[in-house]
Amino acid sequence: MAKKQFQAESKRLLEMMINSIYTQKEIFLRELISNASDAIDKMYYKALTDESIRFEKDDYYIKVETNKDARTLTLIDTGIGMTKDELESHLGTIAKSGSLAFKKETELKDGHDIIGQFGVGFYSAFMVADRVTVISKALGSDEAYKWESDGEDGYTIEPAEKETFGTKIILTIKENTEDESFDEYLEEYRIKAIIKKYSDFIRYPIKMDITERTPKEDSENEWDEFTEEKTVNSMVPIWRKNKSELTNEDYENFYKEKHYGFDTPLKHIHLSVDGAVRYNSILYIPESMPYDYYTKEYEKGLELYSNGVLIMNKCSDLLPDYFSFVKGMVDSEDLSLNISREILQHDRQLKMIAKNIKSKIKSQLQSLLKEEREKYEQFYNSFGRQLKYGVYSDFGSNKELLQDLLMFYSSKEKKLVTLDEYVSRMPEDQPYIYYASGESHDRIEKLPQIEVVTDKGYEILYFTDDVDEFAIKMLTNYQEKEFKSVSSGDLGISEDEQEQAEAKAEDNKELFDKMQTILAGKVKNVKVSKRLKTHPVCLSTEGEVSIEMEKILKAMPDNQNIKADKVLEINANHEVFTSLKKAFEQDEEKLSLYTNLLYNQALLIEGLPISDPVEFTNDMCKIMV
Repeated sequence: MAKKQFQAESKRLLEMMINSIYTQKEIFLRELISNASDAIDKMYYKALTDESIRFEKDDYYIKVETNKDARTLTLIDTGIGMTKDELESHLGTIAKSGSLAFKKETELKDGHDIIGQFGVGFYSAFMVADRVTVISKALGSDEAYKWESDGEDGYTIEPAEKETFGTKIILTIKENTEDESFDEYLEEYRIKAIIKKYSDFIRYPIKMDITERTPKEDSENEWDEFTEEKTVNSMVPIWRKNKSELTNEDYENFYKEKHYGFDTPLKHIHLSVDGAVRYNSILYIPESMPYDYYTKEYEKGLELYSNGVLIMNKCSDLLPDYFSFVKGMVDSEDLSLNISREILQHDRQLKMIAKNIKSKIKSQLQSLLKEEREKYEQFYNSFGRQLKYGVYSDFGSNKELLQDLLMFYSSKEKKLVTLDEYVSRMPEDQPYIYYASGESHDRIEKLPQIEVVTDKGYEILYFTDDVDEFAIKMLTNYQEKEFKSVSSGDLGISEDEQEQAEAKAEDNKELFDKMQTILAGKVKNVKVSKRLKTHPVCLSTEGEVSIEMEKILKAMPDNQNIKADKVLEINANHEVFTSLKKAFEQDEEKLSLYTNLLYNQALLIEGLPISDPVEFTNDMCKIMV
C-alpha cells in the first residue's frame, strides 16, 4: 500500500516536534493517556445528547500492556474511536487537534473537560518508538481501520479487524543505542511509575497486568509468579474533594505521598476558586527547612496540573521568592499551554493565580502568628530569614506586604516579638525603634553601646542574622517610627548628656585631635561618648554602612574595600580618660600607646580582627612593666 505524506508541514517539522519540543522522553505516555481520556470524554458527551447511548462508567477504562519479546508498548481505550477520515485528518495532519475541535463544538461545562488542544502530543510517541500503529473503530461504525507510520516518511491507512469501538495504539519501541537505553519503556515498574507521576488523577481507570510473587509452599527460596489486572491510578484527586470530607490526616498523607518533605506540615491551605480563572490548589507551610534550601540547587515552585494531568513539576512563576518555602500544587483547566503542553505561556491567567496564592499564603501566616504563636515561631525559626530577604530584595518593593510577618528577639521579653508588639509598648518619650547587631544574643547583651538605651528602660531588638540590618535599612521605619542602631551617632536620648559631652569635647579638643592623628586611616573621628556608662571605649558609626554590615560585605567577593565610617568614642567619666589627659600633657609616646590599645579593645568588643596581634600583645606588655 502506498504511503501518504503528512499534510501539514515538512519532514523537518515532525523531526523538530519529536526531538526538540519535549524535554523528557517519558512525557510521551502522559500525552497518549491524555488523548485516551479525551476519547472516553467524547463518549460521555455523546451520551448526553443521544438517548440511545448509555454511559456506564465501569465500562470505560484505559489499558496499558508491555511485551518485552515483541518490544511493544500498547495502549487500549474504550473511547469513541475514529473513522478512516478522522484517522487521516487527526493523525495525518500535524498539530491538528480533534479534541480542540470537539471542545469548541460542545462547550459543555459539567465537571468534565477535554484535555488535548493542539494535536502534537500523539507524535511524542516517535521519541521512543520506531513505528506507531493505531487501530481504531468509531462508535456506530461497522468498520475498523489501521493507521501506521514509522515517522518522517509518512503513513498508511488500511482496513483492520476490531470487534469493539475504541482505539488501540501499538508502539514498537526503539532498540538501545550507545547513548541511550529504551528498554525502560518495556519495564512494568517503569511504566507504572510514569503513570503515577503524570496521570495519577486521570478520571478513568488506567489498568495494567501487574506481576505478583508469592513464596512456594515448603520452600523459602522459590517463588510462584502470576499476573493480576490492577488499576494503577488514583483517579479522584484530593483537591477536587469537598473540604468537609477531608481530615488533617488526609492532607498530611497527601504531603507525604507527593514527597513534598519528610516533615509534618505546620499548616495547609485548600483553595477552590471559581472566578475569572478556575483552579484548585493545596498549599503547605512546612515545619522544617530542607537541607538544600539556601543553596543554588534548591528549586522553588508548585506542581502544576491541567485538568488533573501533571504539566510542570516545579512552576516557579506561581510563587514569589520570599514564599519559596511553600509546597503544594495547582490544578486549572483555564491555563493557556503551548503545543508541548509542558511549557506555560506567560499569560494573564497564570499571573492572576499567582497573585491570589500570594495573598492566601500571607493571610495564612498572619493567622498562624495570631492564633498559633508557637507554630508560627517554629516556622519563623526555619524560614524567617527568607522573609527578611524578601523585604530587602527588589529594592524594597515587598516590604509593606512582609513587615508584619517579621520577628526579632527582644531585650525585654527575651523571646521573638513582632514590630507591632514592640511599637505598641513604646513609652511616649521613646523617639526610635532601637536595635543592636551582633553574632549572638549573649554578645549583644555585653556591648557597651546598649547601656544608655537599657538605662532609659527602652526595649532593644537583637539582630543576629546577616540580612537583618540590610532589611531594616530598606524598611527605614514602621508605623512612622524610625529604626535606630544603638551604635549610630545620635540616639536622641538625653539633651543634658549631649550638652555635657559637647562641653568636654570642646575642653579636650586638642587631645581628641591628637588621638585622631594617631589613628589616621583607621577611624573617621575620636570624640566624647554620650552613650557609655561603665565601659571606657566603644566604636560607633556614621553613614549607612554599620560595623556588622561591613563584616558581611567583606566576606563577599569584590567587596573587600567596603568599610564603615568608624568613630572611636571615649567615656569621659571613666578613669581611663584621666590617664589619657595625663599622657597627653606629659608623655606623647604613652598617649600613642593608650590610644592604640583603646582602639584595639574597641575592635575586639565588636568582633573585628586586629590588624597586628603581635603589636597589640607587645603594647599590653608595656602597660604591665
